[in-house]
Amino acid sequence: MPLEYKTVYLNGQYLPLCDAKVSVMDRGFLFGDGIYEVIPSYSGKLFHFQEHMRRLENSLSSIRVPNPYDRAQWLEILTPLLDANLDQYIYLQITRGVSDKRDHAFPEHVTPTVFAMCSNIVPVAGLESGVKALSVDDSRWELCNVKATTLLANILLRQQAVEQGCAEAILVKDGYVTEGAASNIFAVIDGILITPPIGNEILPGITREVVLELAEQNNIPYSEDIISLDALQTAEEIWLTSSTREIVPVVQLDDEIIANGKPGPIWRAMNQLFQAYKQSYHE
Repeated sequence: MPLEYKTVYLNGQYLPLCDAKVSVMDRGFLFGDGIYEVIPSYSGKLFHFQEHMRRLENSLSSIRVPNPYDRAQWLEILTPLLDANLDQYIYLQITRGVSDKRDHAFPEHVTPTVFAMCSNIVPVAGLESGVKALSVDDSRWELCNVKATTLLANILLRQQAVEQGCAEAILVKDGYVTEGAASNIFAVIDGILITPPIGNEILPGITREVVLELAEQNNIPYSEDIISLDALQTAEEIWLTSSTREIVPVVQLDDEIIANGKPGPIWRAMNQLFQAYKQSYHE
């Protein structure tokens, strides 16, 4: 089926993508006044749906947009978009809605705009050999824990990395690593798996949460702690995690090779654990 004819959901209707239209007065278009969520699906089963809904609810609450539906209703809305034979992801976006004038202040009596679509998960190129990353100054706003649609800073930072042949930008604030432009970060330092703690400076990734749960269940030493850029540059392993890329090993940071330049043994162990865990969604 051509892309334009795939079915999407918009404000209570399932319709072809080519027919999905949003007003130019929508505050998501005018101000980036909205949030989004990305939910993987394996064989038609949404991965950690409750956790994704919790993050969605937190994001909506943070920007003071009422949640249009409860969790059961969200599941009912999203399920028809899925293909039980494929690994996919849902992109869900909610904006404050359409106002009759452009004004920074919140409009009264406005209905949120709800859009959802489903796309296939594309395997990460170079997963087995690892990827390159670039460290850059974190120039974003102070509410990075909100999954807001205002991603211009992330886009510019990621593009800076891409233009230098890297898969991701690793963001650094005041000498400490926060996260990737579109991912969370892990490092193995002195045999301990470390990731920066949850706070306003990072997005609370669901894959990040799953990795920590698997580490605990399988006796892999781990810690949620700050990571200096200096420590990252001498780490034994570096990983990036996200809903659509899962767990990606970094083998070069800036111009320096990480360890022996190959994905490390703890990444291989964790990736096997994650793939086995994910396989339960195919059964």
